[in-house]
Formats: sequence, C-alpha cells, structure tokens
Amino acid sequence: MIVIDSPSQNAYFNIASEEYLLGRFPEEEILLFYVNSPSIIIGKFQNTLAEINLDYVSAHGIKVVRRLSGGGAVYHDLGNLNFSFHTIANETDFSDFETFTRPVIQLLNKLNVPAKLEGRNDLLVEGKKFSGNAKTIKSKKMIQHGTILINSEMSILADALKVNPLKFVDKAVKSNRARVTNLIEYLPEGTTTALFKQLFIDEIKLANEKVTIYTFDEQDLEAIEKLVNQKYRTWEWNFGSSPDYNFKKSNKIPAGFIEVHLDVHKGHITQAKIFGDFFATKPIEELENKLIGIKHDQETLNAKFKTLDLNSYFGKVSLEEISEIFN
Repeated sequence: MIVIDSPSQNAYFNIASEEYLLGRFPEEEILLFYVNSPSIIIGKFQNTLAEINLDYVSAHGIKVVRRLSGGGAVYHDLGNLNFSFHTIANETDFSDFETFTRPVIQLLNKLNVPAKLEGRNDLLVEGKKFSGNAKTIKSKKMIQHGTILINSEMSILADALKVNPLKFVDKAVKSNRARVTNLIEYLPEGTTTALFKQLFIDEIKLANEKVTIYTFDEQDLEAIEKLVNQKYRTWEWNFGSSPDYNFKKSNKIPAGFIEVHLDVHKGHITQAKIFGDFFATKPIEELENKLIGIKHDQETLNAKFKTLDLNSYFGKVSLEEISEIFN
C-alpha cells in the first residue's frame, strides 16, 4: 500500500488530488491523508446552495468544493482528519464500508474509545457521529473516503451548514444532520490531529506487510494545481453542477413585501417570477426577463443589479436589500 500525506491544507488541492491519483497510480492501493482549512465538501449529487449557509460561508472565507462521491455535505477544518482509500474497483464490494473503516475502529478501541460502525457508513461513539464515509468508482478504481472529527469547531460547523429548507425545492440528495461529536473528549490527553494521523499510519503498517510512504513531487503538484484551476476551483463544478432546483424566498423591506421564485438549471436561471406589494414605475416582467440565463450566484446577480435602476422596479430600495432576497 502507498501512503500519501498531503502537504496542503487547501480543500481545492486535496479534493483534486483524489482524482489526480486515479491516473497517477492506476493499479496500486493507496491511502491518502489530508487536513483542510475551513471548507465545506459537497456530495456529487447535491444542490450546493441548499446545503450551505451562503452568507455565513462567504463572510468567513470558507471554501466550498464538490467531491467525486455521493453522500452528504461535511464541514472540514484543522481539527478534522480526512482519509481516502483507493483500490481496484472489481476487487472490493461497493456496498462494504466496514473494510476500510476497520482500521479506524481498531485504533480507537486500542485507545479505549468505544467506537463502532453503525448503519451504512457512519462511525459513532456513544450514539454520536464522529465520522461519515462515502465512496465512488471512477477509472476502474474505487475511492472510499471519510472524515474523523478530532477537535473541530462545532459552532462553525453548525452555522456553516445551517440553511433555510423552505428556499429550495429539488430532488437532490439531502444531508442527514446527525448528532455529531469530537473525539477529543474520548482520546488520551494531548492528542492532536497530527498525532492521531501518525497513529493511523502505524495501524496501517501493522496490517500491511508492505507500506510505502510517497511524497508528491513537483510534477505531481503542478498537475494537481492544473486540475484545481480547470475544475475544482470553478463555479461551474462547485455550484453549476447542482441538480435543477426551484428557489423561493421572500422578505419585508421598507419598500414593501417582495417574494422571488426562480427555476434554475445547471446553475443558471431559466425562469423568474417576482411578487409583492411594492410600487414600481416599470413592469416587473421586464426585470424578470433580464434575469433569464444568468448564474444564480450572488456576485453575478449583484453585477447585474448594479446595471439596473432597481428603484424603478421596486420603489426605494438598496442593492443590499434586493441581493439578500435573491440569495
């Protein structure tokens, strides 16, 4: 088995590295470790905007990255260790999550932590989740990856993933908001993310006769960064790849009550309807038509609104008031 410890804490880089390694080591069994600075990792089949608190995420500079596998959205920070197993697809049962979570359970049990696999893909301690796992098959390789909450900022996790369920109507996979906990409460005093990672590597060495430690070289780093810029940092992948959805939001502002309905396809507005008791000098249908075809994205919408006389459509309003209703 090849063990790789990512040198980066950038979520774009680390999620891209999972795809890159499929081609870099097409036949080998791999275990990749990485730790991300604050970020939200979205499942492949999820509607990004319906999974995150966009205002909070934007204000706090939290990266949002779509991964290759399905499942729900998870929050990463420096107190969260991530592991990613890569194996030949036809050698492993796709529904089997136990094989690659076993080393985690074994290690924790040795540390007197009563951890166990429950349900399909969650690791729990005393009924609380500390690890979610997901998998996918691509390029004849299977990836199973998981999180381990060691000492994550739980308040930020809750705020970053807190969304208004009434804003979106879609068929995208929704995250299961289970009760979660940090392992720091159960681990020996002084345990850090880095220390736990080393203990994990030691556990892997006990179970595998041949373990090779691999370090990304300059060619690897350049190739991963290229993939980051082409795919994993882009709005098209992280937001535009969301399934179709209907967006609905309303608010009472000094100019009146405003209610917005949007149909969105591949991240772009295909239909817009605006209702309310505001007073306008121009027909609201004119504004609705101007929104067709543009990204349902705060930056794009704000840029569009700045070119328009919003007062003629809504009465006396500010850009901030209108922007908040559309996002």
